[in-house]
Amino acid sequence: MSQTKHEIEALLAGAGIQPRHRFGQNFMIDRNIVRLVADAGEIAVGDLVIEVGPGTGTLTEELLDRGARVLAVEIDRDLAAMLRERLSNRTDFQLIEGDALANKHTINAEIAGAIRSARAAGTVVRLVANLPYNIASPLVIELLLAGVSLLAFTVQKEVAQRLRAGAGDEAYGPLSVMAQMLAEVEMLRTLPRQVFWPPPTIDSALVRLRRVDRLGDSAAEFGRFVHALFSYRRKTLRKAIGEAGFNAEEVLERSGFDGKRRAEEFAPADFMTLFRAAQARVSS
Repeated sequence: MSQTKHEIEALLAGAGIQPRHRFGQNFMIDRNIVRLVADAGEIAVGDLVIEVGPGTGTLTEELLDRGARVLAVEIDRDLAAMLRERLSNRTDFQLIEGDALANKHTINAEIAGAIRSARAAGTVVRLVANLPYNIASPLVIELLLAGVSLLAFTVQKEVAQRLRAGAGDEAYGPLSVMAQMLAEVEMLRTLPRQVFWPPPTIDSALVRLRRVDRLGDSAAEFGRFVHALFSYRRKTLRKAIGEAGFNAEEVLERSGFDGKRRAEEFAPADFMTLFRAAQARVSS
């Protein structure tokens, strides 16, 4: 059974803990939303489910009850201690105390190892989480690159809009391109602030990403290329390609694109066409 606000407050008070803003702690207190997030994860018995920011364990317990093996990652040592005590009898629960990211572009080594081991054994790996807002953007991309099959998570609405934005949209950028080249992106619903405690100052959304990797081994290079072009998003494509260190005329000739347009006008698949055109020159 999911925890109510009163139960969460009592758990925190009993452990002498207050919600910590620096860790982006906004606890999910609506039982219907907890179930909705778990539903979005499409969990099957035996799946390995990564949960980043488990807090007091309300979603964790829902995931365990559905037959998942849960790998929870909690940076707050006080909450980690509480979870160890509350779930010490669960053999299907593992806790990593620390940051989910080793740095901006690298997953925590323990998480990466767990994903590799699970995939090698033929186990489906998912992320289902109420993500801390401060790490959501880099984390979801790195998890897709690591081979996580499906990600269902709550996040600030602005990030959700960036993940699914199309060419020409104000929210469109490198995150949009990378996410859409690595997955099918769905924004399932917006979430009112009162389903969290303390209520966040910004709106949230429930997002699902189904991994469909269109990048393969070129993902890292492609990501750098996309970021480079968006660094000059107000310049024409011809100038942006040149500023990024490539021969603009050759890239444009190979791709067939109009150099007077801007990078933000091109769809994710168009960036792959540009990338291949640029790589053809590098490898020739």
